[in-house]
Amino acid sequence: MTVLTRRTFAAAAVALPARKTLAANDRPGIALIGCGGRGLRVTKYCLALGNLVACSDVDSTHLAAGAALAPGAFAHKDFRRVLERKDVDIVINATPDHWHTLINIAALKAGKDVYSEKPLTLTIEEGRRLVNTARTTGRILQTGSQQRSDPRFRAAVELVRGGRIGQLNSVVVGLPKASWGGPFQAQPVPSELDWDFYQGQAPKRDYLPERTHFRYRHWYDYCSGPLTDWGCHHNDIMLWALGMDHSGPVSVQGVSHLDPVPGGYDVHSQFTVQYRFASGPPVTCVTMYTEQFGKTPLVVPSDMICGIKFAGTQATLRVDRGMIECSRPELLPEIPQVNSERAHIENFFECVRSRKEPLCPPEVGHRAASFGHLGSICLRLGGRPLRWDPDKERFIGDAEANRYVAREQRKPYSYEKL
Repeated sequence: MTVLTRRTFAAAAVALPARKTLAANDRPGIALIGCGGRGLRVTKYCLALGNLVACSDVDSTHLAAGAALAPGAFAHKDFRRVLERKDVDIVINATPDHWHTLINIAALKAGKDVYSEKPLTLTIEEGRRLVNTARTTGRILQTGSQQRSDPRFRAAVELVRGGRIGQLNSVVVGLPKASWGGPFQAQPVPSELDWDFYQGQAPKRDYLPERTHFRYRHWYDYCSGPLTDWGCHHNDIMLWALGMDHSGPVSVQGVSHLDPVPGGYDVHSQFTVQYRFASGPPVTCVTMYTEQFGKTPLVVPSDMICGIKFAGTQATLRVDRGMIECSRPELLPEIPQVNSERAHIENFFECVRSRKEPLCPPEVGHRAASFGHLGSICLRLGGRPLRWDPDKERFIGDAEANRYVAREQRKPYSYEKL
């Protein structure tokens, strides 16, 4: 087991080193933290712009895969050892969701710029803390919501914000459903995995293969389910189009269409959640291919796809990865062919040099994650209506709901070590 002490955790994060200025031809040093499939994919794009000098993962098999991208790069299971290195300018954070904030804050305070996978946070409180840290350190943080760099989604946002499809009547966001299953039986911890470090701030649990790597997305210990997985991508675009990507809704209610299996995956896998803003159209998030199981959703879209549907008084617009269509095709601009992942990473590297705000800065990433957290909190409370203050970031008159705004962090993996 890896033990974090106050001295060792703080070593990488307590000071604010002077920022190194990069010349036009400099290749910044990159550290990859979280060497699973997503981390490897993002880093391969980064290698055109910088040098991988270090990597970290609590799974030695994944760590070896990260190190293989750059033979000779420093490799260590403990991310703190990576953050101590002076040759690291940029951190790519591709860990599971419950590790995003602690690593991002430590990296920012260690003088690194950060490209972080979405969702930025495990809780709403984490998001506000991260936004404040980015502001006080002056570091660049790009949220990995690459749809912001996709010409189709950008065209959809411009059409909606420009009033080209008329006044909005409704918005529907279609999401893939999460895995459903169980119960699962505890297994011996594999030798390559530091299970205690992997769990981090989450409650200590018996080891289940179903709790690790890609499947962590189906447990509330580590995430908020589909609403912060695919939901962070599509809801980010929806909030941008509505001009609400620095704010949030004022109410939320929902219904689960399928209860989790006791002892199995516990996120709500199939649901309909409806949000209202202080003004503007209602927004409904619904899982696609939802079985009803005798329960009636708030809204049943008759022609919905995975993606976003904006219904206006003059036209209906639908957008998803690889497609955009409008009931008035003449409104659609010519869409260039762009690799959105590469473009989003290039924007980050440009901002590392210019110190300008990236396309998806911390406040925007926080608000997209918060939108998903609100829906998941609602589902965990039975779907009952909740009122939300987007400025104070608190539920109104609901102590039970406010207990979900932050979560107790298992020591020693907590803010105290920062």
